[in-house]
Amino acid sequence: MSNSSSISHFLLLPLADTRQLQLLHFCLFLGISLAALLGNGLIISAVACSHHLHTPMFFFLLNLALTDLGCICTTVPKAMHNSLWDTRSISYSGCAAQVFCFVFFISAEYSLLTIMCYDRYVSICKPLHYGTLLGSRACAHMAAAAWASAFLNALVHTANTFSLPLCQGNAWGQLFCEIPHILKLSCSRSYLSELGLLTVSVCLYFSCFMFIIFSYVQIFRAVLRIPSEQGRHKAFSTCLPHLAVVSLFISTAFFAYLKPSSISSPSLDLSLSVLYSVVPPLLNPLIYSLRNLELKAAVWRLITRQFQKN
Repeated sequence: MSNSSSISHFLLLPLADTRQLQLLHFCLFLGISLAALLGNGLIISAVACSHHLHTPMFFFLLNLALTDLGCICTTVPKAMHNSLWDTRSISYSGCAAQVFCFVFFISAEYSLLTIMCYDRYVSICKPLHYGTLLGSRACAHMAAAAWASAFLNALVHTANTFSLPLCQGNAWGQLFCEIPHILKLSCSRSYLSELGLLTVSVCLYFSCFMFIIFSYVQIFRAVLRIPSEQGRHKAFSTCLPHLAVVSLFISTAFFAYLKPSSISSPSLDLSLSVLYSVVPPLLNPLIYSLRNLELKAAVWRLITRQFQKN
């Protein structure tokens, strides 16, 4: 038996038993992280450097790319380190920092996806009020609210979780530190306070989810009333990337957290942790760049400009 004051480190889920597979996982994570860094970095650079992309939709997309970079940099480097050096430990303070950063960036991403849904709703359902409802000041305020609420959410959950006494060991079957797995190590009924906070957060996330559903119902109704087929196609094309990103983000997270305990296994938990923490930041830039001609053109101009300089 141990308590939280005597725990100096935690043991994460080992990625593989053999050295060859560990090095293979390292190379795989290295490739994923480089691809995610390149894709999101290109989006940030293209939006920042192209004046014609200084619109609300691309402003929020830039913020979304920042959250994707944060998610990748929070979870993948430690997994790569453990695979390369054949270890599975993470320090107590490192685990706390990882929990804070992961909750912070995931919360910010979900808030930004909700705001981006509002942007699409106003653009299609209330186009005459778009400049008023989504002016530069309003966009800055909404983005600041998303980051600030995510910071507060992460701070409260991290502080509350790591104040709990832990006496169920220091190992769990996960790729990175996460609140539900830490709660399983608690030996006190005080963990109920964190469960209460998690319930409040889930209710808020569910409210955002219902807002997204309601907004898209209104969007589809408005699009179907557009008389020309070309107009309907153009309206749908502006919504499809966001809808694909939201579906990927929500479906992977929901399945990871709401799957039946009877089908849980270390290999499945590992696959799901990679699915909802690594795959969305990797695919989001690809989804947006493939469906948006303006963004593709801006990224291409940025790349060719750099080659010409060199």
